Amino acid sequence: MNKPIMARATAVWLVDNTTLTFKQIADFTGMHELEVQGIADGDVATGVKGFDPIANNQLEQSEIDKAEKDPLYKMKLKFNPAAVGEEKRRGPRYTPLSKRQDRPASILWLVKFHPELSDGQIGKLVGTTKPTIQAIRERTHWNIANIQPIDPVALGLCKQSELDAAVAKAAKKADSLMSDDERRKLVSTEQSLGMEAEPRLPTAIEGLETFSLSDPREDDSEEDSRKDSDFSDADSFFNLPDDDGDDDEDDSDDPRR
Repeated sequence: MNKPIMARATAVWLVDNTTLTFKQIADFTGMHELEVQGIADGDVATGVKGFDPIANNQLEQSEIDKAEKDPLYKMKLKFNPAAVGEEKRRGPRYTPLSKRQDRPASILWLVKFHPELSDGQIGKLVGTTKPTIQAIRERTHWNIANIQPIDPVALGLCKQSELDAAVAKAAKKADSLMSDDERRKLVSTEQSLGMEAEPRLPTAIEGLETFSLSDPREDDSEEDSRKDSDFSDADSFFNLPDDDGDDDEDDSDDPRR
């Protein structure tokens, strides 16, 4: 057994009654460090009464004293036969009546910020059913207009470690389904930040990149030859007859003049 019974209530007591770091409390209770910080800020486990681990034979005072003097020290849990099997969960997650009204908000948050999660994973995290998740995904829920997305960890519906594990599992599954060509197209964050921004055309002229006033059916070589031969001078352009002076001589010999 590596976690105390009533871990969240124990964390509340340690936050209120000791000077331990969030990391030490998180390691002892099996919670996430951010979740412990949320308890200290009053955002997580509001209304939860602290559970004294010393009075309940889970921790020695000497362990707390050592941990307060050394921030890197990890407290050791006393063996408690009553705590055996506490971490094993059977059946669906139980959600208190006071928090059931917050489940739609947490579902919307998960659907919005973690679309890679499946309906089954979301159901295990917040203790809900697939029809409810599907209704929120498709925005057909009866109260969808009034639902605001809220982090389920902040609402106390799941642990940060459970959410991280579910997201990592979903990301690993999505990566396994990705083809080799799609993987080759992926670049690291450093490479993407180092790339130059591609020039973009204004929206008003999008689609006119290949627009041209010339007739694409005309051959460029034919057009160049026509310019050189047919329009080299004005006479060839206007198709004027050659002037060799014979007409003037004939007119001078006319006897009628």
